Amino acid sequence: MRHPPPPLAAPVDPTRVRTLPRHFAWIDHRLRERLRNLSLEEIALLLFLHLAADRTGCSFWADATIAKKLGLREDDVSQARDRLVAQRLVVYRYPLYQLLPLDDARP
Repeated sequence: MRHPPPPLAAPVDPTRVRTLPRHFAWIDHRLRERLRNLSLEEIALLLFLHLAADRTGCSFWADATIAKKLGLREDDVSQARDRLVAQRLVVYRYPLYQLLPLDDARP
């Protein structure tokens, strides 16, 4: 019988250990290796899109709303989106954003 692996470390505050909520977002851990190539605006937008996406990676948030929630200008969101598209992390067709799998090398 397999046992789950031991935790990496004991929680600092074991009375406040997080649990997975019913509505849960996930981010592929391999994204850590790509962060150094992204601006702070791109990272903020990418995190927002991960939190907003459905199970297929799609979301319909308007740039103006995203900008307001992130404390950015709408133009910053648009430029960050264009750079994320160029890096093949996101595809966009107004008004739909779609997160791409990190191993997707298709143009």
